[in-house]
Amino acid sequence: MASGSYAMNRFTAGNSVVLLRSGAEYFPALIDAIGAAEREIWLESYIFADDDTGRAVAAALVGAAQRGISVRVLVDGWGARHYLTRPLEQQMIDGGIDLLKYRPEVHPWHFRSHRMRRLHRKLCQIDNRVAFVGGINVIDDMNTPGHTPPRVDFAVCVRGPMVVPIIQTMQRVWAIVEIAQLRNSDVPLFPDEEPAESAGTQTAKFTIRDNLRHRRDIERAYLAGLRTARSEILIATAYFFPGVRFRRALINAAARGVRVTLLLQARVEYRLLHYASRALYGQLLSAGVAIEEYHRSFLHAKVAVVDSRWATVGSSNIDPYSFLMSREANVFVRDVAFAKELRVELRAMMQGGSRPVPPEDWANRSRLAKAITWVAYGVVRAMMGLLRYGGDEWWRSGWPRR
Repeated sequence: MASGSYAMNRFTAGNSVVLLRSGAEYFPALIDAIGAAEREIWLESYIFADDDTGRAVAAALVGAAQRGISVRVLVDGWGARHYLTRPLEQQMIDGGIDLLKYRPEVHPWHFRSHRMRRLHRKLCQIDNRVAFVGGINVIDDMNTPGHTPPRVDFAVCVRGPMVVPIIQTMQRVWAIVEIAQLRNSDVPLFPDEEPAESAGTQTAKFTIRDNLRHRRDIERAYLAGLRTARSEILIATAYFFPGVRFRRALINAAARGVRVTLLLQARVEYRLLHYASRALYGQLLSAGVAIEEYHRSFLHAKVAVVDSRWATVGSSNIDPYSFLMSREANVFVRDVAFAKELRVELRAMMQGGSRPVPPEDWANRSRLAKAITWVAYGVVRAMMGLLRYGGDEWWRSGWPRR
């Protein structure tokens, strides 16, 4: 038996962490776990789409509720506005699901910083015994407008002591939303910690980012991994726009002889951020950081591997939105077998679907291309200043070298 005294953001032994590759593995595992539920289901998602996948998950949740299982679903207000249709929402409510929306006030003409604080986490816990954590929204992998499907992403299924803080943070956020929306709540704002049994041999921790006690926890966990790297750092992320500390950690690792590789999105989704992030390429390439751009399909992954012994899977990108604004959740694993498994997946993606960015080609790109990236970088930096996010800690190095 493992001890019940488990704190947030602390590595513990006795966990089982199973890697799930994109929706093809994630949704069957999730739906099977929902079907096996005996007491309760809690699910959080940034997006819950009315498509084949969303309807399948909704049907499984409704089926559980009709068996007498307590089912709570929390979706982000922005995601609900754009993806969750009224008919599917009503079907879930009529089926006995308690459905809440996180910050439902979404007005595009109100440019306020607090409206950027979204629920970007993708979590599910069932019966206090099994949980899912990752970057996969409740949406069909084939639903990728403007991109070649399927979408590439990862999640994990976890059991053991690490489930305890997942339970606690989901209950706490649910209670906060109910209080903010003036609803009577039977969910404690400060839930008790319950004992959890050992379920495996892996050492891991669950880490969140919020706007109170855990503002920098995910970034700090990343930085700890980068600073201790000895041979290899491999990061795959859809959105890459790190602050000075993260860039410095990558550059210092490369200077120590660590092989640092970034697998980034080649296809354009948000043009401004796409071009702004490329303003950082010159500084990183000149420092010996290798950059691969994934072009085969839509890269939505938020994962990393260090030295084939440390790995992370979660919802957090490496950009101001994830590191400074939204609620995020990642699992960090210290386990050679898990890290090697994820590394094999990323290396296969690079071999079959990415192209390297040669430093000499990048330095010799056209003046127009350079101008576009630097204008975009300046606009994003100005926007972050207007929203009062980041401050000197994020930008104090000034403009990266070209």
